Amino acid sequence: MDVAVIGAGPVGLMLAAELRLGGSTPVVLDRRTAPDERPRANGLGGRIVEQLDHRGLFERFAAEAAFAGPFPGFPFGPVRLNFTKLESPPLRGLMVQQPRLEAVLAERAAELGVEIRRGHELLDLDTVRGPDGEYRLDAEYVVGCDGAHSRVRELAGIGFPGTTDDELLRFGHFRTDQPFDLFTSATPDGLKQGWNRRPAGRVLVTSLTPGVVIVGVREVTPEPPGEPTLDEFRESVRRVLGADLPLGEPLWLSRTVSSARLAERYRAGRVLLAGDAAHVFPAGGSSLNVGLLDAVNLGWKLAAVVRGEAGDALLDSYDSERRPVAARTLTQTRVQALLERLTGEDGDALRTLFGELAAFEEPTRHLAGLLRDADELPYVPDLPLTVEGEKTRVAEIMRDARTVLFDFADRADLREAAGSRVKVVTATCPEAEADALLVRPDGVVTWRGDDPAALREAIGAPGR
Repeated sequence: MDVAVIGAGPVGLMLAAELRLGGSTPVVLDRRTAPDERPRANGLGGRIVEQLDHRGLFERFAAEAAFAGPFPGFPFGPVRLNFTKLESPPLRGLMVQQPRLEAVLAERAAELGVEIRRGHELLDLDTVRGPDGEYRLDAEYVVGCDGAHSRVRELAGIGFPGTTDDELLRFGHFRTDQPFDLFTSATPDGLKQGWNRRPAGRVLVTSLTPGVVIVGVREVTPEPPGEPTLDEFRESVRRVLGADLPLGEPLWLSRTVSSARLAERYRAGRVLLAGDAAHVFPAGGSSLNVGLLDAVNLGWKLAAVVRGEAGDALLDSYDSERRPVAARTLTQTRVQALLERLTGEDGDALRTLFGELAAFEEPTRHLAGLLRDADELPYVPDLPLTVEGEKTRVAEIMRDARTVLFDFADRADLREAAGSRVKVVTATCPEAEADALLVRPDGVVTWRGDDPAALREAIGAPGR
């Protein structure tokens, strides 16, 4: 074991797979004895979908998905963005509930030889308590993928500043044999699909699976002790709507208070953070997308360091590249939360004007870009290629998570300059804009051009 990944959620499993592809030997530890079956997230969207394609995982998720492909539109808080008038779809999505998403990532990790230890709780950075007692954690690096209440972050002494909402969100999935329109007509003033604003709070009614309705209730109220109950949920609905909803059998109930927080740093020596351990967003469903991209960025870097192929300083680029992305995402999700939360005439005015702006193409494109990924690094497009007479594309070349030199001009001098540490692919590409591209394992283009000396310098740079 050279890396201990703490947390077997989607981010931890994705990171472990990336580490294995990079030649590391990670072990995943999770204090839970079994996978979490709660559908806390309903899908993925944006650049992470492209990255999953790079790893050959898109088709696996698409087979599990209620929807896979370009989104025709997407909510920005209470404002619906319409992408149908844009020239190219800005946002690809996969509607897969979190338990199935975790199962696919766990299968992938197992295929790559990752050991997952369930029922193993981190006590301190060097000690774990497992089913057979305590043992020493002998790992060069520890990565906290253990959520918003991260034990790893706490042990590393990394601050987690931010704000906590005063609203309590209750959320539930209910099995029902009633038609969905029964829910929209269940109250005297009716409900629309999505969030419904009332003086006492907001109620969400939607459905992603036939026979299952999703209901959420937001209200300003203290969080009660203990686990959420159906009676508590019904009472909350009644307080906000002034009426009951025909809730069926509860499949899952939860309650949470939204927070907006960002870790002061992503690294403290041999300890790193990823996912909700590093950032928590108050709205918009961005946490899982950003967290999985953290894993893709960190995986190849940490693997290169533990293999001795890169210096320890390479890990500092993880913080400098990914923390600004989370900060930018925190900004836009705060705006989404404010658009949802602000009440009265001021709130109505803000939502009306924002909706008018979102009807124009440029604001829609800008917001779609933020939802896709707030990262400003140059990523390689999925170019069509011909390699040795066979049609392929960039995503298929990136499957093994190596740095790749795409040689589009059949340049022997560039191939020689690349050396043995870089995978070289000579291809024809009608859309190529340079003789060659140097692409990191996470899809970032670090060099383009025709100068062998510049290529050698780029390969030797810390972020190569």
